[in-house]
Amino acid sequence: MTARKPLFGLSTLSTLSTLSAFAGALCAAPLGTWAQNTPPTERWQAGVVLDAASTSRGLALGARDQGVGLGHSDVLLRGAFNEHLSGEAILGFHTADRQLEHHLENAWVQTRSLPQGLQVRAGRFASQIGYLNELHPHTDDFTERPLLYRGFLGGHWYDDGLRMNWTAPTPFYLRLGAEVFGGKKLVPQATAESGHRVTTLNLKVGNDLGRNSSWQWGLSQLNNQRVSPLAEHEEAGHSHGHAHSHAARFTGQKMQVSDWVWKWAPQGNNRNQQVRVNWEYAQVSRIHPLLDPALKHTASSVGAVWRFHPAWEVGVRTDWARVKQAEVHHDHGHDEVEVKQGRLKENAIMLAYKPSHKQTLRLQLTQQSARNGDADPAVFGNPAKRSIQLQYVVAFGAHGAHAY
Repeated sequence: MTARKPLFGLSTLSTLSTLSAFAGALCAAPLGTWAQNTPPTERWQAGVVLDAASTSRGLALGARDQGVGLGHSDVLLRGAFNEHLSGEAILGFHTADRQLEHHLENAWVQTRSLPQGLQVRAGRFASQIGYLNELHPHTDDFTERPLLYRGFLGGHWYDDGLRMNWTAPTPFYLRLGAEVFGGKKLVPQATAESGHRVTTLNLKVGNDLGRNSSWQWGLSQLNNQRVSPLAEHEEAGHSHGHAHSHAARFTGQKMQVSDWVWKWAPQGNNRNQQVRVNWEYAQVSRIHPLLDPALKHTASSVGAVWRFHPAWEVGVRTDWARVKQAEVHHDHGHDEVEVKQGRLKENAIMLAYKPSHKQTLRLQLTQQSARNGDADPAVFGNPAKRSIQLQYVVAFGAHGAHAY
């Protein structure tokens, strides 16, 4: 459960200054003294990432408030216990409604020496479903994740569970993975008749295309036994507030995700110039046992980023989501279920300055538009016609390895 603590009357800017000072002090500590007799590759490392942004208007399904606040920031500790096991712990924090929220995001142990390309992880960690979910949001190319993730996975779905991966001994990249989770982070409240488990299966395939480009394709399926109760009808004018929920907003028993990534750089050297293209599509079916099985949620996203200078990038992204929202109406002892439809489209353009691999200053313009008339406010809230975000991300000390 996410903990919420007030900022003791301090302004958000004062809080950012305090956290920055703490980060610098922590990462300036001599980490080598933590394991003086351990080989360099075995030493434990600590790091802090701060993600601060100023937002002119909050986005529908978004995680950032209007004004200045913290995005996905964290404190990290990682290392190896021995030649067989490694571990990682991450404490995440961000601001919401001018309060500081914190949560234990990662706390896992992972094998290092299993044979035949096998690897097992146990504890709390982010699922491998899709392309972006396993990555930390502060490493994204845009200030907010696509609607697909914000609506179907709560933005960044991590949970308590067990994972097994197998990497095939092939000349190209081939990985198969299976996960089993408790599921309370995805669906906190479940009906008494539902199960209590969420499982995923995923496939990743990739290879080089000559010396200049490479690709990766993924296919994932999520099986969800946890069924959310249908929402009770609320009086007209009551706000359907879900702005800071960390669970999935639109759920179902099955979810399929397909993702594709292509990268290009002259001679494979992405330091000076690179193009990255990412496409994802998701479908959520069997959205509730009481509803028509043919009803589905769907969402898609496509984005492209061009690094035209070692320190400068420009990117564009467009994504949409079509969902169904069901409510129970109590009328003279009879319950009626009403299904509302909503479609939300979002376009974003951004310019990023990266003086080093540990710093990013990003300016982004995002535009949202909703359709289906009166149903949209009940489904998504009030979409932002236009929002401008100025984001600054800085890392101190160790940070996660760069994924493909």
